[in-house]
Amino acid sequence: MDRRRALYTLAAFGLTAAYRGQSKSLLVKGGRVVTTEGQRDTDVRVRDGTVVELGPGLEPADDVVVEARGLLVLPGGIDPHTHLSPPWADDFESGTRAALAGGITTLGCMTSPKEGESLIEAIEREEARAAEEAVADIFLHPVVGVPVERTRSDLSRLAESGRTSLKIFMVSSRFDANEAAYVELIRHAGSLGMMTLLHCEDAGILAEALRRLKSEGTTSLRHFPESRPVEAEARAVERAVGIAETTGAPIYIVHLSSKAALDVAAAARQRGTRVAVETRPLYLHFTDDRFAGPDGPLYVGQPPLRKPGDLEALWKALGEGGVDTVASDHAPWTREQKLDPSLDIEKLRPGVANLQCMLPVLFSDCARRGLSLERFVALSSTNAARLFGLYPAKGTIAPGSDADLVLWDPEETREIERGSLLSRAGFSLFEGFRVRGWPRVVLRRGEMAFLDGSVQAAAGSGRIVRRGATA
Repeated sequence: MDRRRALYTLAAFGLTAAYRGQSKSLLVKGGRVVTTEGQRDTDVRVRDGTVVELGPGLEPADDVVVEARGLLVLPGGIDPHTHLSPPWADDFESGTRAALAGGITTLGCMTSPKEGESLIEAIEREEARAAEEAVADIFLHPVVGVPVERTRSDLSRLAESGRTSLKIFMVSSRFDANEAAYVELIRHAGSLGMMTLLHCEDAGILAEALRRLKSEGTTSLRHFPESRPVEAEARAVERAVGIAETTGAPIYIVHLSSKAALDVAAAARQRGTRVAVETRPLYLHFTDDRFAGPDGPLYVGQPPLRKPGDLEALWKALGEGGVDTVASDHAPWTREQKLDPSLDIEKLRPGVANLQCMLPVLFSDCARRGLSLERFVALSSTNAARLFGLYPAKGTIAPGSDADLVLWDPEETREIERGSLLSRAGFSLFEGFRVRGWPRVVLRRGEMAFLDGSVQAAAGSGRIVRRGATA
């Protein structure tokens, strides 16, 4: 057994003892702690799920000592954009298990009201389900359909109870029909310290693209990128920026895919507009040529894959700060569902499984492209914590923060294989990728949640997280 594996085995032994109730105090020794402020070789003391002390050469008292020499100690990943409700393949249990295996300890999930439900009722329904199933910590984004009289008061109640975000689909034709009401809702949300997430595609442009393709008889998913052109995304981001500038409310653009849309957001940010930008793994590793092959439907997401120039622009922005977060938009279907031959550009199943592989692949590529460890931590944890009112309880390693810690081996190299995947989707677009850097141990609030390739946390051990105002 090599020295690195021997040290890891000692960590596993200590964590197993702690998890079985022999101690509520841990001392993580000898690792390199990385936050957005920098890196340092230091020990981390944890008591009752909270970081209480950092410093070199800390002496154990009644602590279980976790040997982390040779490993990075990173803040637990925060993925603010997931879907863990029907019709997708994962529920809160299977989805959060996959997340923990990939170094993610906190997830933000989209919550859509059922017919006749208010935002409050939808959130309470999904929180009850998450409390029974989740093994990672959870916060929820209620999706606003057509604003009604009750919606405004619901937002006030949500903000007062620490649920400080909402989601709006600009891509829907109902956005155009009710734009004034949506703008007022975004303004009100901003006044309450809430963050509004926006899916930015223009419904009118999409409708025209679809009409043209249907008239030409080109409706197979091979033509999916043409059905959702870049212009639709860029135009919607322009509208979103205009709303943010007029109302003064902060907005968060989900799954931004193109250089054109990125340029609009960048110009707004230079003017001081409160615009946060998210992208997702699809756009960082694949381009629209994937749709030419027989497996093209596997890559369907909204917006679609773009050109190589868009991919490179996103990576440049990741390094320079023009993109704030990388989120999975985990919306899993099985391979069979995605390859259903009856699907076309009107009838489709958008979304892919990303939770387990997202951070290892991102870590590996950040290193290859010269992005710093500090930047990786910002993209994978700290920025999301700040934007969604979780910081400094989450998103950093400091006295008083939750002990969400990932002991990360920066040297371990492995190939992603289907047999190791925990999502009920049963496959990953990253199968066959050779990745350097993997989480070895994941602590969720000081409890051993993932160890030696296995999720240890029990269903229902995750918590519903209450949040403050967006930063």
